[in-house]
Amino acid sequence: MTSSQPARPLDLDPDGLAVRREVLGTEYVDAAIARADATTAEFQEMITQYAWGHIWTRPGLDRRMRSAVTLTALVAHGHLEELELHVRGALNNGLSREEIIEVLMQTAIYCGVPAANSAFRVAQRVLAEPR
Repeated sequence: MTSSQPARPLDLDPDGLAVRREVLGTEYVDAAIARADATTAEFQEMITQYAWGHIWTRPGLDRRMRSAVTLTALVAHGHLEELELHVRGALNNGLSREEIIEVLMQTAIYCGVPAANSAFRVAQRVLAEPR
């Protein structure tokens, strides 16, 4: 077995997988799963079960709010690649362009102007994509 092959078939939580596909898009999620190998297979299982199956399905916040919180956390930590993905997810979850901009404006104060500046560049690119 090479490191490019999964050690075994992935055991993905069906509820988490469904939410992950709804938020991030089936094409993206299926591609991420297809890239899983012996190095990343367990990570794919973990995020599908815990992040998407346990957290994103909790009843305390709706998906719009979860997206807003997620955008803020990604800006705060400078995770711009994930931010790009989650700006698309926020749109899928019903946040408007204006609401995404407001979330990013809020991050300028609480996460810092340089972080928000980088986030706005990402959002500008994503929001210009045809939907």
